[in-house]
Amino acid sequence: MRRLAGRRTSRSEDGAFIVEGAILVTEAVDAGWRVTEQFLAPGADPIDGAGEVRRLAAGVMEKIATTETPQPVLAVVERAFAVREILDTASFVVVADGIADPGNLGTILRSAEAAGADCVVLTPSTVDPTNPKVVRASAGALFRVPIVENLSLSDVGAAGLVRLGTSSHRGAAHTDADLMRRVAIVLGNEAHGLSDEAAVDEWISIPHSGRSESLNVAMACTVLCFEVARQRRRPS
Repeated sequence: MRRLAGRRTSRSEDGAFIVEGAILVTEAVDAGWRVTEQFLAPGADPIDGAGEVRRLAAGVMEKIATTETPQPVLAVVERAFAVREILDTASFVVVADGIADPGNLGTILRSAEAAGADCVVLTPSTVDPTNPKVVRASAGALFRVPIVENLSLSDVGAAGLVRLGTSSHRGAAHTDADLMRRVAIVLGNEAHGLSDEAAVDEWISIPHSGRSESLNVAMACTVLCFEVARQRRRPS
C-alpha cells in the first residue's frame, strides 16, 4: 500500500492507485472505475461495489495513509484513463503542460470538469494524476473528466484543435477570444509558464488591474474554463 502511495513509477507499473475517504471512494465507484479492494479502520462501514473488504487492526491505517489525520476508508483503484482518439471529436480541451504542483493539477481537473471540458490532456512533464494529493484536490473530478496522459502539444494540434497558449502579458483578452471554436486551453508550468516558442496557435491572457504579475495557474484555469462555458451558453 505504501508503494502505491509513494513513487509514480510504482503506480504506473502496478496499474493502480489509492483513494482515501468514503466520499472519494464512492465517487470512483459511481463513475464506473474498478475498485479492487478496500481497507477499513476499526468501526468503519464498507462501501458497496468497492471490492474486497479488508479490516485493519487499530493503528494500522495511520501507518499506511498519506495524511496526518487518516480517513477510515482507503481503497485501491485501477488506472483507467482515456485514449488519444477522444481528441478527434472534442471541442473543449484543457492541456496541463508541465504542471508540477499536485494541488494545482487537482484544481485544474475540478475546474475543467465543472465547466464542461471534454477532456484534460497531460504532457509527460506534468505531475502524476494519481498522486494522492491530486486525487484529493480534484474532489472527485479525476473520476468524471476524461484524462489523456503523455501527449505533446503537437499531438493536440494534430487533432485539429486550436491551441490557445495562456500568458500574463501577451495575446487577446480571454473575453475577446473566440472560444466557440474547437479549442485547447494550454496551461504552463507554475514557475516558468509557457515558453515563447511553445507549440501553440494563438495566445490569450486575463487582464488584471492589481500589482500581481499573474494569477496562480489553477485560478487562471478556472477563469478561462468558465469563459469558454459562458460563451457557449450565450444566445447565438
